[in-house]
Amino acid sequence: MHIAPFATEQFYALYEFQMPHLLSVSDCESVTAEELLDLAGMSLSDFGQLHLGYTRSKGDPELRRAIANTYETISDEDVVVLTSPVEGIYLTMRTLLEPEEEAIVLMPAYDSLKNMAEHICKTHTWELVASENEWQLDFDALEKLINDKTKLIVVNFPHNPTGFLPNPEQFDCLINMAKAHGIWLFCDEMYRGLEFDGNETLPTVADRYENTIALSGLSKAHGLPGLRSGWLIIKDEQVREKLVNWKHYTTICPSAPSEFLALAALKAGDKLIERNKAIVKKNLTLAEPFFDRWKEFFTWRRPQSGSMALVGVDVASATDYCHTLAKGQGVLLLPSSCMGYGDQHVRFGFGRKTFSSALQHYEAHLNSLK
Repeated sequence: MHIAPFATEQFYALYEFQMPHLLSVSDCESVTAEELLDLAGMSLSDFGQLHLGYTRSKGDPELRRAIANTYETISDEDVVVLTSPVEGIYLTMRTLLEPEEEAIVLMPAYDSLKNMAEHICKTHTWELVASENEWQLDFDALEKLINDKTKLIVVNFPHNPTGFLPNPEQFDCLINMAKAHGIWLFCDEMYRGLEFDGNETLPTVADRYENTIALSGLSKAHGLPGLRSGWLIIKDEQVREKLVNWKHYTTICPSAPSEFLALAALKAGDKLIERNKAIVKKNLTLAEPFFDRWKEFFTWRRPQSGSMALVGVDVASATDYCHTLAKGQGVLLLPSSCMGYGDQHVRFGFGRKTFSSALQHYEAHLNSLK
């Protein structure tokens, strides 16, 4: 069966490991395995003693307990450890959706959140609304998309790529709408913990509503995408077992080294997240005056959370612009076309220590065009 091209990953495959000036990456600053173990009070010797046999399909019990402890009402039984966070999107869609049903996906979004649902059933897009200075949810538009075939609403908060974060009232409104219509809610929470400007971390949707699946992991806020470590929170036992059966057809069980290092990452979680939050905040203090200097070319809406922002750009095609910029200047921005949101925006990422030098190089290029 045909599935839409994974545009974001295809775009990065062309450039990510060749470009010297990365301005759009979604993850935060990473560490070495040795640094991670040191932060967690563990050693390379401990790692060296790891047995490389099969692991449990749902994940190591100690790791599942550590994950559950980061939530309010979640038990280790609710946790399914993944071999990769993106696996969780695939498994969720396969588990919940049937061809005769419908799904609603908040856009823009990471490709797989929409493409996997669309691969299985009819899918509607619920777009964030761009005002002059911020992004907002349109609940009237969502209500119009819901019908008696709607099985699933797909969202991601903190939001990739805009940095939008619903306030508690908006969060409650979304959950109450799903409850009222008996609809499942899937929330990608990969950037949870990277809130700033006085915005508090929202509870996971799984703490608030039984018919939910929440996705999280260590790639973004913790800055450890190389671990490929993620998990799903599923309180419904029947749905959880159905999903694990699908998992037997994909990866069977997590990687033992990844589970060991994931446990270390959770032990050092506060240190990793606070460090990366500080990097994001510092880079935003550089970005604000940059966008003010170039307000005729960019439309800037400051993010409320996460490690990125979706920025309007005054070009005929953001896709063409990003390809030209990468090939000619070694500067990597991601066009909004990859995330199903027209062709007039680009994604900036603020989670890396190299942001300052990359931004300086990019601004020198912009000045040369004057």
